Amino acid sequence: MADGVVHIVDDDPAVRDSLDLLLRLRGYRTRTYESGEALLASADALADGCIVLDLRMSGLSGLEVQQQLAARRLDLPIIMLTAHGDAGSARDALKGGAFEFLEKPADDALLLQAIESALDAGREKRSQRMRRAEIAERMERLTPREREVLSHVVAGHHNREIAVALDISPRTVEVYKAKLFDKLQVERLPDLIRLVLDVDLPRLRNDDKGNP
Repeated sequence: MADGVVHIVDDDPAVRDSLDLLLRLRGYRTRTYESGEALLASADALADGCIVLDLRMSGLSGLEVQQQLAARRLDLPIIMLTAHGDAGSARDALKGGAFEFLEKPADDALLLQAIESALDAGREKRSQRMRRAEIAERMERLTPREREVLSHVVAGHHNREIAVALDISPRTVEVYKAKLFDKLQVERLPDLIRLVLDVDLPRLRNDDKGNP
């Protein structure tokens, strides 16, 4: 079973409590919310996991909650539940990034499978975020000139081309490459390029030019 909390959002106490009991009996950690507003009030402190979200609620709808979470860049996987499903709602929810769209009453096995998959997806997203943060931290150690050399390397330019573009010698380009390998903790050029592709290349290319 994947790590994480299942956040249950439904304005029907009976449905909310039923889902909570089902998941707890299966060993999941849960938190319940009586409305979309209640979830959003805690959004900045939401534990990692996934969200089981009712589509039609008094107050904010599930789609509106989904939109507000996206606007805050909170990307926990969302399983949308509804007793009034239609193709348009499903399309809007999935287009908005919902992980799954299920009609009530959802089959227990189907719901549990969706939750397990959503938790796994959330864990993978967290791993990717941590990886990108680690790479970004390494990138911050680069000097402006090293960033210039790196942008040329990633663009596929050879040492002589980089030397001409930056008005330095090919030997100096090699020295900068060695520094890049050291600071970015890679040993091979393909590894360097793959690592950089995991960060925001436009930002790299638009950094202020400068000298070492």
